[in-house]
Amino acid sequence: MQIQDNLTRIVGRQALVRAAADEMARLNARDPNVMNRIGTAYSQIGAHDTALPFYRQAAELAPRHAASFYNLGSAQQFTGDFAGARASFLRAVTIDPSLYQAWLSLVQLRRQSADDNHLERLEALFAGRDDAEGDRSLHLGHALAKTFEDLGDERASFAWLGRAKAARGRQAAYDAAAEAETFAAARATWDGEPTAGHGSNEPIFVFGLPRTGTTLVDRILAAHPDVTSVGELATFPPLVAALAGGGGRMLDPANLARAADIDFEQLGRLYIESTRPAAGATPRFVDKTPIDILFAGLIVKALPNARLVCLRRDPMDSVLSYYRQIFFNRRHPYPSVYDLRNAARHYARFHHLADHWRSVLPADRYLELGYEALIADQAGETRRLLDHCNLGWDDRCLEFHKAEGVVATPSAVQVRSPLHPGSIGRWRRYGELLEPALEVLREEGVPVPA
Repeated sequence: MQIQDNLTRIVGRQALVRAAADEMARLNARDPNVMNRIGTAYSQIGAHDTALPFYRQAAELAPRHAASFYNLGSAQQFTGDFAGARASFLRAVTIDPSLYQAWLSLVQLRRQSADDNHLERLEALFAGRDDAEGDRSLHLGHALAKTFEDLGDERASFAWLGRAKAARGRQAAYDAAAEAETFAAARATWDGEPTAGHGSNEPIFVFGLPRTGTTLVDRILAAHPDVTSVGELATFPPLVAALAGGGGRMLDPANLARAADIDFEQLGRLYIESTRPAAGATPRFVDKTPIDILFAGLIVKALPNARLVCLRRDPMDSVLSYYRQIFFNRRHPYPSVYDLRNAARHYARFHHLADHWRSVLPADRYLELGYEALIADQAGETRRLLDHCNLGWDDRCLEFHKAEGVVATPSAVQVRSPLHPGSIGRWRRYGELLEPALEVLREEGVPVPA
């Protein structure tokens, strides 16, 4: 009964949340709290465009409520209205100068300059007390790190990253041995024996280490008229855990081991059901969940007609971009992100697993795409990507940055601009500060510069 309850919850979440939000919306309540709850419900299932007018109403009804303007600014940012987002974030911090989430969002919206930055205010706020959970220091420290990097002071930026992550890092339960065991269990899920699975050819899974180009590829594909992006759906891992009898423990090696005995047709069918109603309006859809790399073997078994795309990037650029990442949800699956050496260890696990999948999974189902190659030859690599996904050529895929649609990731601003090589080789600007990461990668057998 518990397994069935878990499956019902996972599969029906999208539809249930949308139905509840739709019902609240029909009440037409002129209450800012209700408007915020409706907006939040739609946001939870990635419908930020639908959430936007409700957040706007909440802000209009409560013009002195800072969180309403922060919610509005976030929805505007995710839907591409950066000028509106900036105005909303500024309004939020004007009402409540201590709203650290809005300060970080404001800094992330555009490049900071010597004449236009918030350093003095951010440093004063960071020095405040009452931060036992580490949330305030995490947000403000990342805002300061981003500001100093924009100003060309990588040493100060790196120092602020360390300070930003310190409190949350002390609480993170990173266990290098346990992580290695999980990655080893993931490798073992593919035994070379294909299964009938579920016959749908709708899904295109895009994964990789966070901040290595997964959102970029998602937007390229979503610019195609036959493709919808469902964002980071994150339902395949919990479905595996539920069918394996492990409840919600998605990354438990024991669950991955027990997955060999599950019904793969059922897994594939339940996954497709879980994508509704976000998917289904177009023949194909993209699920851009980075952690799905651990489940690539199981995906091929459950959905043998799906296409898988793994993003790879220069090892040191990958480690730095990952370390610079902020995860807002405390239950995220990346506890290694709070320490540079641990970030490098995590990259090494990813690197070796990606090498493994490339060597054993069917080449007509699993494609490896290099971030640097995509920047160097956008048209050629885009054509290779579309060919792999059995999608016809469409010029709009080259102008993905002009496409409408929601982008609810830290790359929301970058992917609204044309491709450029600005972030390639960024790690070299940090010099000896990244030596601990280089040491770990060498120890783990990852090829790195001498």
